[in-house]
Amino acid sequence: MARKKIREYDTKRLIAQHFLNQKIEYKAVLVTPEISFEMLLSLHPWLLQEKLVVKPDMLFGKRKKLNLVLLHADFPAVRRFIEEQRSQAITIGKATGFLTHFLIEPFIPHDKEYFVAIRAERDYDTIFFSEQGGIDIEENWHAVKQLTVPVLSNPTTLSLTELTKEEKIQAFMRELYAFFVNLDFTYLELNPFTFDATGKISLLDAVAHLDSSAACKNEKLWNGLSFPPDFGKKAFPEEEAIAALDQQSGASLKLTLLNPQGRIWNILSGGGASIIYLDTLADRGEREEIANYGEYGGNPTEEESYQYARTILDLMTRTPHPDGKVLIIGGAIANFTDVEKTFTGMVRALREYAHLLLEGKVSIIVRRGGPNYEKGLQLMRQAGEELGISLQVYGPETPMIHCVPQAMHLLHRSA
Repeated sequence: MARKKIREYDTKRLIAQHFLNQKIEYKAVLVTPEISFEMLLSLHPWLLQEKLVVKPDMLFGKRKKLNLVLLHADFPAVRRFIEEQRSQAITIGKATGFLTHFLIEPFIPHDKEYFVAIRAERDYDTIFFSEQGGIDIEENWHAVKQLTVPVLSNPTTLSLTELTKEEKIQAFMRELYAFFVNLDFTYLELNPFTFDATGKISLLDAVAHLDSSAACKNEKLWNGLSFPPDFGKKAFPEEEAIAALDQQSGASLKLTLLNPQGRIWNILSGGGASIIYLDTLADRGEREEIANYGEYGGNPTEEESYQYARTILDLMTRTPHPDGKVLIIGGAIANFTDVEKTFTGMVRALREYAHLLLEGKVSIIVRRGGPNYEKGLQLMRQAGEELGISLQVYGPETPMIHCVPQAMHLLHRSA
């Protein structure tokens, strides 16, 4: 499961589209850099007729506390707000970047604010609820009630009396939980939601994560949903290419570039193993040299393994380092991933990039176990010998973290 953040606009849009028992009306505009203000008004004339709320919609929270929310404003004020915010770089946490996407909604007068959140765990889901919602929810966490819901529970018969006695809120949360499960959310928070003057539910703020591995299953339900990069993070085309490959695959293929100039590159199998390798490298003082994070797992095909390895090899050989680089092709002991098949794809990529690997003084360390691992490791040994590449091969008898000191030795042997 890959937890991916989605925009507030998309979260509310999906709720409005898929709620059946309670009609949720949602009127909003997502302002992107590609659309002019004049075009906005021609497409959405109501923007000149109502008081508005505007805020960035770029996957970070606490916007009101950061003075990034404008309330009860007319459209000229909203336009000035967006233009001012776009004109200067800001820092959110450790990330610095420009605000590009803004959400405009009608201003909803209200008195009472509620908080609800649902979080997926391995064996159960947890529903959180409070009648003291809003920006101070963390300070008022003592007022938050929570309920554990076993996996496969029937949302329509779910008892929520432990959370609230109000029937209309219970009915809303039952349908919200069904929506959460059916569309493969891993986290969903409405803080706050309220009731307008007519008694209808209004969604004032939302945070959500989806299981991106369910993209193929939910193509129609998600209705054109995209997963934007986190605020301040540069999106590399290679990351997008692997993400596209992942969406079309039953396997898990992930790539995040950390430092494209780094000297330690990784092709790692399995989420747990990939974390162990990188944590060990960081613990040994090589944090700044780690070029990428990611994983291939879930029994990818030979072609998928080739495409993944080819992407890494292309990236790491673009800018050679005079002292060379190290590539770790590592993993734990696979349960059902065919090591021979995946390594066959990787050997294809090694052959394609052999001359660049030699010119770039790239050393490779391989460690793997699992189905057909003996044949897979032999393929790697033969490739190293035939191509003249520095390539060390280890099987499951060698602890995973043994690769790290070997990599460090190769990295610093010329020092």
